[in-house]
Amino acid sequence: MFKISEVYATKQLHNPLQPKEILNMSHHNTLFSQMLSLIPRHVFQKLEARHKTGRSSRQFGFKEQFTVMAFIQLAARRSMRDGLRCLAACGKRLYHFGLFPVARSTFSDANNSRPVGFFKDLFADMYSLCVPKASKHKFHFKCKLYSMDATTISLCLSLFPWATFRQNKGGVKMNTVLDHDGHIPAFVTVDVAKTHESRMAKSLSLPKGSIVTFDKGYVSYPWFQTLLENGIFFVTRLKDNAVYKLLERRPVNRTSGVTSDHIIEVKHSRGKVLRLRRIGYRDAETGKRYEFLTNHFRLSARTIADIYKERWKIELFFREIKQNLRIKSFVGNTENAVLIQIYTALTVYLLLAYQKFLSKTGLSVQQLFQIASLNILGTDSLEELLKPRRRKNENLYNLSLLSLAA
Repeated sequence: MFKISEVYATKQLHNPLQPKEILNMSHHNTLFSQMLSLIPRHVFQKLEARHKTGRSSRQFGFKEQFTVMAFIQLAARRSMRDGLRCLAACGKRLYHFGLFPVARSTFSDANNSRPVGFFKDLFADMYSLCVPKASKHKFHFKCKLYSMDATTISLCLSLFPWATFRQNKGGVKMNTVLDHDGHIPAFVTVDVAKTHESRMAKSLSLPKGSIVTFDKGYVSYPWFQTLLENGIFFVTRLKDNAVYKLLERRPVNRTSGVTSDHIIEVKHSRGKVLRLRRIGYRDAETGKRYEFLTNHFRLSARTIADIYKERWKIELFFREIKQNLRIKSFVGNTENAVLIQIYTALTVYLLLAYQKFLSKTGLSVQQLFQIASLNILGTDSLEELLKPRRRKNENLYNLSLLSLAA
């Protein structure tokens, strides 16, 4: 079972390159090489030892496989053939990527047979690197804030028969926990689309004292009991058919949009009783009414409503990765190949986010992706691309305009 609490509690992974060294890297290195260098070498060594690539895969091991997959993502290649041809055209520059010419059959076999665990663990380690550098969420409380939701990636059933969803449709469901410190994915599982979201929720372990928000699809009173016992707070919406007993009415400030603040009691299948908080809220812009459910009794009712509103950040994240990363068309048709591509795409997203945190330029991950895609084989340093300096002739041109105006 993956524990976000363990990732959050561990010290930052040692990075042999300091931020300034990364940004001022030699211009002989391509942007792609500079991006890859953000992942410490010992991380690959540790994971390859854990997942045992074996003697036969030394020339094209896990690291080389990830490098090719990451190139396909950052260079926005549409297919395996397209990506490998583009890499082959790099010629001598392949050496700087740590690669040799890769046969399509070798790459395909690796995607179909290599364990996905390496790529899951690489994603988790990349998240650990991002955590200490990420900006904090906007709320005044100091505890961690997460959003949880799922999105479906459609697949052609004739090409992906293992991903049966409906009679004539295929797909996989990407269950995601978004860390609101930096708005980065903290935990992701991928299942066939027909798998219910609650399956992932039950296997999740969050840091004690953190807050997680999710929609009504995850509502489960036995799970709420588990969260309560583990010291985890949640914010969700009350189901329309919920049965509860009113225990207390709290005073509310109606000018804030809060219409009610009640302490309630619900019973669940374990025979236990849960004491929860029900908050009524009316959105001033839309006029729509909401009923929120939480086990947090100290935060203001309006803050609880704002926490749930912040859940839509995960919807923006889903939209962003579907628009920019290659997770709608795949280089392989097997389940293994699809999972490897999704976890590689998410690791690339974290790479871009990590660079965003280091550079402190204020650029979005989407803007960084566009810069990387256009300059992937260029030799400009990351510093020049993220903070371009005015050229001398541009300054002279501006000075001449000023003199004419005078």
